[in-house]
Amino acid sequence: MSILSSIGRLATEISAARARYQTERALRALPIELQKDIGWPEAADAKGSFRNGVGSWAGAK
Repeated sequence: MSILSSIGRLATEISAARARYQTERALRALPIELQKDIGWPEAADAKGSFRNGVGSWAGAK
């Protein structure tokens, strides 16, 4: 595996993680009632706890 392919793979993973973060942030900005309607899994405890943002995507495939 070349260094360029490794860098490309890392850039792809970072881009996907950023997209997931932005989506999650937009969903958390919705009112709790709408989160429940769309089935957002953390709607019940969205006000009390937040997932670790840094590194939460690392190792997840």
